[in-house]
Amino acid sequence: MTIRPDAPGNDGADRMQAPVSSAELAEIGLFGALDAPMLEHLASTLRLATPDAGDVVFREGDKGSEMYVVLHGEFEVLKRSKQGIDARVAMLGTGDWFGEMSILDVHNRSATVRALSPSRLLVISASDLDAMYRRDVRSYALLVLNIARELSRRLRVADGILADLVANLLGDLVANRHGSAT
Repeated sequence: MTIRPDAPGNDGADRMQAPVSSAELAEIGLFGALDAPMLEHLASTLRLATPDAGDVVFREGDKGSEMYVVLHGEFEVLKRSKQGIDARVAMLGTGDWFGEMSILDVHNRSATVRALSPSRLLVISASDLDAMYRRDVRSYALLVLNIARELSRRLRVADGILADLVANLLGDLVANRHGSAT
């Protein structure tokens, strides 16, 4: 995966290599309610990464101190089971973000993320968030609140999936008991 440390001038030749614009950031929920000066600042200071199809952004168990915002492309999130099977637990596309858990809870990566197509990512490090906090605490609070909202939404979805799984397993168990009693 290629990470560019600074944004070169935009010659219009390649959208994947073009610097991110504040208008592009304004369309992404993570940056919702941030003012124009902060969006301009983030657009000019955050790094870009351009993984190719098949590139692993990070692996489950890795240490991490960066999160990623999908500007273009498609990614799969894989979780390894106790039996060693990688199961796809989510698909991510333009406007989604991932990797925030390792910044918030300072634990190793909880899943593997792999690019399914040539992609463009915005990289936000823990030090970028710290600099944002020091520059504008209101913007920092809004960004963290946007992360919390997304984590809450993901938890609701996971709760629904878990409830359906448990209900199906219990339903099968009851059906099997009634079937074997006859």
